[in-house]
Amino acid sequence: MQVLSFKEMVNYQDGSIVSKEIIKKESGTVTLFAFDKGQGLSEHTAPFDALVNVLDGQAEVKISGKPHIVKEGEMIIMPANEPHSVQAIEKFKMLLVLIKK
Repeated sequence: MQVLSFKEMVNYQDGSIVSKEIIKKESGTVTLFAFDKGQGLSEHTAPFDALVNVLDGQAEVKISGKPHIVKEGEMIIMPANEPHSVQAIEKFKMLLVLIKK
């Protein structure tokens, strides 16, 4: 075991989204993402609740068409089966926790 900084575990890459899976279990996953400005995830749904914790920068998270601006130190829950998307307003990093059970 060791103490780690989520923010330092994933780096930005020009014009890209970088992801790093930290935990992958039957009960859920924990994944880090680094988005370059303007990058995003298109609208989709997931059968499970997901928690997004913004580690750096800011993004627009749309849930069922309603936009939410989230920035460093803030989090938002994306409910199961609700369409959602993520768009980087500026470079940003997030921790995504997906709970399956």
